[in-house]
Amino acid sequence: MNYQHYKKSYFHIPNFKRTWPEKEITHAPVWVSVDLRDGNQALLSPMTLAEKVEFFKCLVDVGFKEIEVGFPAASDTEYSFVRYLIDNDLIPDDVSIQVLTQSRPHIIKRTVEAIAGAKNVIVHLYNSTSFLQREVVFGNTRQETIQLALEGFQQLKELLKDNPNHIRYEYSPESFTCTEMDFAIEICNAVIDELKPGPNHKLIINLPSTIEVSTPNIYADQIEYVSERLNRRSSIILSVHAHNDRGTGVASSELALLAGAQRVEGTLFGNGERTGNADLVVIALNLMSVGIDPKLELSDIDRLIHIYKKFNKLPIHPRHPYVGEFAYTAFSGSHQDAIRKSMDYAQRTNAEFWENPYITIDPKDINRSYEPIMINSQSGKGGIGYVLETKFGYMLPKALLQDFTSAIKSLSDRKHAVLEPDEIYEAFRQEYINRSDNIELLEYHIHAIGSESEITAKMKIYGETKELKAVGNGPLDALCLAIRPEINHKFEIATYSEHALDGKSSSRAVTYIALSDNDGTVTWGAGVHPNINTSSLYALVSALNRM
Repeated sequence: MNYQHYKKSYFHIPNFKRTWPEKEITHAPVWVSVDLRDGNQALLSPMTLAEKVEFFKCLVDVGFKEIEVGFPAASDTEYSFVRYLIDNDLIPDDVSIQVLTQSRPHIIKRTVEAIAGAKNVIVHLYNSTSFLQREVVFGNTRQETIQLALEGFQQLKELLKDNPNHIRYEYSPESFTCTEMDFAIEICNAVIDELKPGPNHKLIINLPSTIEVSTPNIYADQIEYVSERLNRRSSIILSVHAHNDRGTGVASSELALLAGAQRVEGTLFGNGERTGNADLVVIALNLMSVGIDPKLELSDIDRLIHIYKKFNKLPIHPRHPYVGEFAYTAFSGSHQDAIRKSMDYAQRTNAEFWENPYITIDPKDINRSYEPIMINSQSGKGGIGYVLETKFGYMLPKALLQDFTSAIKSLSDRKHAVLEPDEIYEAFRQEYINRSDNIELLEYHIHAIGSESEITAKMKIYGETKELKAVGNGPLDALCLAIRPEINHKFEIATYSEHALDGKSSSRAVTYIALSDNDGTVTWGAGVHPNINTSSLYALVSALNRM
């Protein structure tokens, strides 16, 4: 690996007395969805106007009060979408739309035209500030870069001076994470001094990790360092916009909140340029998992997933936090057992708070369920038992469950696949229930003789039909006495249990029998029948066929 090809592109802050590591997040930030801008511009096929309108309505339903609707000067579709929202009165009074603009005169002018008539608008102006961007890409000095930002806001103020509606401004020093911190502070303060925000008309300063180049703690240091040095700090809403180039967009956003950020920009499920933006759903559910109101409505997560897939034409990874197909599953046997016991305990004690060793939130709170416990070669008896009990009503004795688990693991190994519940049941049925391979009970009659039972049975034993008769302590004991001489095999009943099957099969009984032979080997069988005597005799015969 050619690691010598790289160097740190961020600026570490030496001797900085940081305070953020000692803090905790106590409330939800201001959420800003950038799905319709940053998310949309990253799609292979950007959304149509109609799709963007439906997506916007969904974001409003979720509870976003600030939504970046696009870059109006970028294309006719972007411009038309903003106009459509305004002209058709689709923006609720408590929702601010946000529009993005570069600090370029013709782009600013087009942006202002796009927002005419909107009641609540955030005009988000940016220019790039890192050395590589400002001097290599654009050929500007520090001062020229500052002047570019100031001229942009001066133009905005002039164009919007007579606008009767509520206009707020946001400034982003793009490529902030690669910018010298002293320059980041200088340019932000120059913008603040130009706009002169007050407590009743605050300015949003957004410090993006336009590209993620450091660990989240470095980003948090940068946020706190700049936050402490901003002019008119009480009149500033400090915002962050994290990308996910290093896979830590969520962590960067959360640590930034500890460091003084009050506002978080991101997308549903982390869509966005390159590797995506910070995932607002994950951050919000992280808050909920520790008892903080996320201020977003995420109780029907599957609807959001549907909208996301429909318009972004992107999948959700099956192991995506909280929302993936496998988020509430377990393959490991010990995990399955722990999940089941914890759920049983919570139900039994009517627990007030959700606590589970392997599931962070109650899936019911986002309209999910526990059902998909996945069974493979790594699974244990707890998960297999859970499937058989909850899906089919079979409550296997522990020893039988252990015996069957070995068979299931072997089956999954051979198939190299996860086993569906029906496959698990079918394997159990074939192996244990009402077996008649070599020994078959064709018919029987029982007569009471005092406290004992006489059984007369017609049986097929290794292809030969025989009439058997014996007297025992009960029908089961009587059949054991009748069969032993015929098969020349010593055995005793070691374990017996029975129960009614649940659900649609409640009229049927299931019996589990374990036979022990003279060397101590235990063999299990199961019988199912509406008559409890018949189910017990079938279980005995099944076990004999498996010896």
